[in-house]
Amino acid sequence: MTQPDTTPAPAGTAPGSRTAGLLARVDRLERALDVAGPRVPDATASAVRGALATVRERLALGADHTVVALVGGTGSGKSSLFNALTGLPLADVGVSRPTTSQVTACVWAHDASALLDWLGVARDRRMERESELDGESQADLRGLILLDLPDHDSVEPAHREVVDRLLPLADLLVWVVDPQKYADDALHSGYLRHLTGHEGAMLVVVNQMDTVPVHAQAGLLRDVSRLLEEDGLRGVGVHSASARTGDGVPVVRGVLASTVAGHTVAQVRASAEIDDAARGLARVLGAAEVAPDALPRADAVTTLATAAGLEPALRLVEEGVAAGRTARGFTEPVQRDRVADLRGRWLDAAAAGLPAPWRSAVDAALPDHRALSAAVDDALGGVVLEGRRAGAATALRVLAAVLGVGGLVAAGLAVAAVAGGSSGGGVRALLAVVALALAVLLELLGRRVRRAAGRRGAARARDAALAALGTVVDERLVAPAAAVLAEHRAVREAAAVGPAVGSSSPGDGGATSSPGPAVPAP
Repeated sequence: MTQPDTTPAPAGTAPGSRTAGLLARVDRLERALDVAGPRVPDATASAVRGALATVRERLALGADHTVVALVGGTGSGKSSLFNALTGLPLADVGVSRPTTSQVTACVWAHDASALLDWLGVARDRRMERESELDGESQADLRGLILLDLPDHDSVEPAHREVVDRLLPLADLLVWVVDPQKYADDALHSGYLRHLTGHEGAMLVVVNQMDTVPVHAQAGLLRDVSRLLEEDGLRGVGVHSASARTGDGVPVVRGVLASTVAGHTVAQVRASAEIDDAARGLARVLGAAEVAPDALPRADAVTTLATAAGLEPALRLVEEGVAAGRTARGFTEPVQRDRVADLRGRWLDAAAAGLPAPWRSAVDAALPDHRALSAAVDDALGGVVLEGRRAGAATALRVLAAVLGVGGLVAAGLAVAAVAGGSSGGGVRALLAVVALALAVLLELLGRRVRRAAGRRGAARARDAALAALGTVVDERLVAPAAAVLAEHRAVREAAAVGPAVGSSSPGDGGATSSPGPAVPAP
């Protein structure tokens, strides 16, 4: 018996879309492990990498080929049906058939050398069906590997060994029976009754239907379906065909085309193994992470402003300008105990829902409270908390002083005039009153202008200080926490498991939903 060859796929052979998609998932998980690094436990990382390495080995054979095996007993016309489906005289037909345990394969496009080596198909019993002469007439079967297996009821034990080895590797089993031996116990008790639950991966074709009278054909097909149900197989597609006349062959070919359009055994298995690896990784991750824009940035800025004594400093600015002098604030360093408390609360908020290793990663990424305090002091040291005296207020004050002096002089002159009995004292007195009144009004107006200037100066100083504190929060708290959270999100998304691979039954014209018989695959 030909032994499987584990030769890997030829170097430089481009994978098909299914294989490429699965390899992309493997790459993504491997990159996620690299990103996670020590934040994933060693045991988990080793298990996931080992599983992914196994998948890569499987995918070296490709997941883009749909393997369909024609299985039947001696005299069923299985090889004739194989030739009819391929349109080429490839399989051995007639008396020479029972003498060989060789498998014949026909491949529609897509290089399948590595897979055929692994299946144990001899190189001289392979044929590639699709060629330039076919144009697109064979495009619907592109990716199909059609196998003609030895007779399962052969007297040669080696024949059955080949059949038993290849059955679990097929995406679709086509059981070919003839009108005389479709009820053969070797088929039903030896194979079919052991395949319950795998109805979606098999099809029965009653060949040589041209030998059955037309009026009896429908009853024969019903009888085949009855026997299948007695075997516990429900919903298996039953079709009639004649390899000799070609009747029914296009229908069978259409089922094969539908199977090709579906998922392959290799694809289902590789996808399941990738899903298992992803679930293993997901178990050591959090269910979600805090979004960067949900981090308590505004609260952090407010807390740092309080710890730095911003409001008292701003009052000095406002009061100084209102009093006509300049004032500077931030003469004391930021309160470190409040900064330490802020850092702890920030860590709790940023690492909420994360496993301990990821929380530790956030903690390590943040500066300690001493470094954070120093950053606050440095940032506020560059902010000038100094209000500018208003020029208008100064002008009003000078004018008020001039009027005040003029009023006092006028008042003195008025008193002197009255005492000396000269005329004009009343006018001077009136001028003095007006001048003094205007001086008082201008002084009050100047004070109001100074207070407004003080408020404006304090507002400018507040904006500058808060901007500086915001920069500290963004650079020292938001950025490092967001970087770790982004890495967790990338790993978590890579470990997400999508919908299960599977589809409908080929008996109904769909693709494989059950990957092969219940015999364990190598």
